[in-house]
Amino acid sequence: MRAEIIAIGTELTTGAKLDTNSQWLSVELSRLGIPVQYHTTVADGLDEMLDVFRLATQRADLVIITGGLGPTLDDLTRQALAAMLDCELILDPQSLDVIHGMFASRGRTMPERNRIQAMFPQGSEPIPNHRGTAPGIWLDVSCSAEGPGSQMAVLPGVPSEMKYMFHEFVRPRLPSSGRVIRSARVHCFGSGESAIEEMLGDLTARGRNPEVGITAHEATITLRIAAHGATVEECASRIEQTRLTIRETLGSLVFGEEDQELQDVVVAMLVSRGKTLATVEQGTGGLLAQRLTSAAGIEQVYRQGTVMTGNALTDRSDLAHTGSLETSPAPSLDWEQQALLLAQQCRQRSGVDYGLAVGALVEESSAAPTMHVGLSGSGFDAACGVTQIGDPAIMQGRTAKTALDRLRLHLLQG
Repeated sequence: MRAEIIAIGTELTTGAKLDTNSQWLSVELSRLGIPVQYHTTVADGLDEMLDVFRLATQRADLVIITGGLGPTLDDLTRQALAAMLDCELILDPQSLDVIHGMFASRGRTMPERNRIQAMFPQGSEPIPNHRGTAPGIWLDVSCSAEGPGSQMAVLPGVPSEMKYMFHEFVRPRLPSSGRVIRSARVHCFGSGESAIEEMLGDLTARGRNPEVGITAHEATITLRIAAHGATVEECASRIEQTRLTIRETLGSLVFGEEDQELQDVVVAMLVSRGKTLATVEQGTGGLLAQRLTSAAGIEQVYRQGTVMTGNALTDRSDLAHTGSLETSPAPSLDWEQQALLLAQQCRQRSGVDYGLAVGALVEESSAAPTMHVGLSGSGFDAACGVTQIGDPAIMQGRTAKTALDRLRLHLLQG
């Protein structure tokens, strides 16, 4: 069985709103062993919707549509379905009574326009909506001339209504696929997308079971493992074998799985080792501290976060090399050394086990923009540069992650 999900609404095609319904439905269908082959988004136009519906019935066994079931003039989903089937819209008295009752329960009179919500393409069935005024629609178009056959479930676009109706009334009607789909995610940092794919070799080949897809976000590489099988146990076994192969192949490039972020892993490592941390940052504007404070257990290990402005170490006398700006000249250090000095001073002044620093963004005509990361611990000091590659908008996030990863790798080495 193949599925297609169609999201209706000009607010979606213009970008005014984000389509989260399709993502949610895809996850739910995957759990049922029903792969989703297409996501389609279409504006509130009768002709456009009709074209999309016809195409969907030709290429999918199951079509789930969200949106366009309201009472306003731009809610045209039911009219497009009737046009596709070349049939009339028929009033369902029971659905109308329910809508009347909903308004009455709120002490209001139902506007005449809401009557359209109780009208359905001939031969279809209402899907009850206990949380709103728009019933859904169930259609079996297997006898339609439009395609080889599809089952169609039409649900409101309001997420809380859509999710409830799917679980209560759509999911029980879906035929068993006889297959199970399960997925897992493994996260990596420290190498590029293409380099990691090259290291994994045939593991990312199309048609493999499980399939391994690669996505990148702010230099975090996520490996998405999707296994197909007859049982949950079979899928879990396939995923585990692939997960172990990934970890053995990529080693310390792998930092976590599922919803884990770098800060979650680093804080957990600090907690388990009884170590404390302070940070100081210039070029990342507090992003490093923000990420750290989102991690569980941070209050046990994080002692201080300082955000500095300016492009040079001499801009802050409390972190200067010696003395104060009034009595001491600026230290003649390169940018990497300055980041390391920031980390050292941060650790000493905060009385913590580790000082982690991000220096200023350095923009010199002879080189690409760069930030520098410094890490200082007892008997351990290290620094490195992070050069801007690609989109400048992700530079701060990438640098903050690099700082976290440097600390993670050090903690891994004991």
